[in-house]
Amino acid sequence: MHYSIKVPHAEPAGLIEVFSPYDGKLVGSVETIDPKGAEQALANMDAVFRDRKNWLPAYVRIAILERVAQTMMARSEDLIALAVAEGGKPYADTRVELGRAIDGIKICIDCIRTGWGTEIPMQLNPASMHRLAFTHKEPIGPVAAVSAFNHPINLIVHQIGPAIAAGCPVVVKPARETPLSAFALAEIFHQSGLPMVWCQPVMMEDLHVAEQLVTDPRVAFFSFIGSAETGWRLRSKLAPGTRTALEHGGMAPVIIAEDADLEKMLPLLIKGGFYHAGQVCISVQRIFAHRSVAETVAAELARLAEQLKVGDPADAATEVGPLIRSREVDRIEAWVDEAVTENALLKAGGKRLSSSLYQPTVLYNPPKTSKVSQLEIFGPVICVYDYEDLDDAIEQANALPYAFQAAIATRSLDTALYAYKHLAASAVMINDHTAFRVDWMPFAGLKQSGYGTGGIPYAFRDMQIEKMAVFHSSSL
Repeated sequence: MHYSIKVPHAEPAGLIEVFSPYDGKLVGSVETIDPKGAEQALANMDAVFRDRKNWLPAYVRIAILERVAQTMMARSEDLIALAVAEGGKPYADTRVELGRAIDGIKICIDCIRTGWGTEIPMQLNPASMHRLAFTHKEPIGPVAAVSAFNHPINLIVHQIGPAIAAGCPVVVKPARETPLSAFALAEIFHQSGLPMVWCQPVMMEDLHVAEQLVTDPRVAFFSFIGSAETGWRLRSKLAPGTRTALEHGGMAPVIIAEDADLEKMLPLLIKGGFYHAGQVCISVQRIFAHRSVAETVAAELARLAEQLKVGDPADAATEVGPLIRSREVDRIEAWVDEAVTENALLKAGGKRLSSSLYQPTVLYNPPKTSKVSQLEIFGPVICVYDYEDLDDAIEQANALPYAFQAAIATRSLDTALYAYKHLAASAVMINDHTAFRVDWMPFAGLKQSGYGTGGIPYAFRDMQIEKMAVFHSSSL
């Protein structure tokens, strides 16, 4: 499958080939842009936004989004197959992702229907007499979006969808490993009636071209999903006035109290830890279990992990697929081996199955200084630690410079509320895994885990301004 460039009036600079992370087979290709192509994409966005007479009215945006949702549904199997082939997420999970993405488009429609301004009180003092004031929502301006590989359908919807709903032209650069889904989605937007200049997917070989794109002063909003190193670096170079939202990784902690319902909780943790081979920013990585149940937790998680089917992501029965790159398998193998030499107990897994597959792994009590305890693994590894006092568990959970979603498992309301209050996190799940998410809820990394708030309604809000009008009349 080949996608040509979607930047009007720009010539392609080269070609990126996309290979399956599972077996290395060629999946497709995408044409790239150079600095001239980036400048053309920016000029296109700037021109269409400056032409206020031809902004897309709300009813047109709603009609386009409705057609997008219908087309995604009609082409669901093709979109799923493409995402599985280029990203390696198992078929069953990718089907769920597509369903979420279609619902995300519908959420964008709801945002348009329910977004409104407010009245600003006047006539409260002599200076404000004879005045009426209200606000109205307007698009903030051109949006540049940079996306990640791990949800190649839904993440693009989270960036393109709110931009179009808000009335903003958008340029989106998907991950190097998974551009095909983004280009396919942009094509669906265009076929649904959206002019091409309002949604331009781009790829480039040279990272300096990507930097040129997002740091240009014509960009009003920068949406980033990816590594903290890249996100913070780009944010530091944004033009004055450019607003931004950054979504990075985390090291999601789970606390299991001595009264937790393990029968219900442990299967959830298995799903939260090994979903998409752990390549999720809120994947279950660190589990702090009370000493009275810690060994049971580790042993039962190991038993459940060994039952997971690892293999071909296109197989509907596969539960854990490949890592996105073979070097990630090398890294994870090295980290786990290092933890074992540092006296972590290997309860399950710990071996590579191929150049792309790594066994679902459970480690018990790795040292606090191990890489698996200090850094985001982004792979199929869960670490279990024992604790004696709840405050100690919370202190360990909060000890790292990351804060995203956390969880507490307990039958006690007081324990749940105590953990909710004291855990450093933007969201605390009670009796659930840390990777729970629906697309209308706020989704925010704190500290080094990100900046701003994700979630479709929140992205929609951030991609707009609230513009005020003040009427002065002696009739008021």
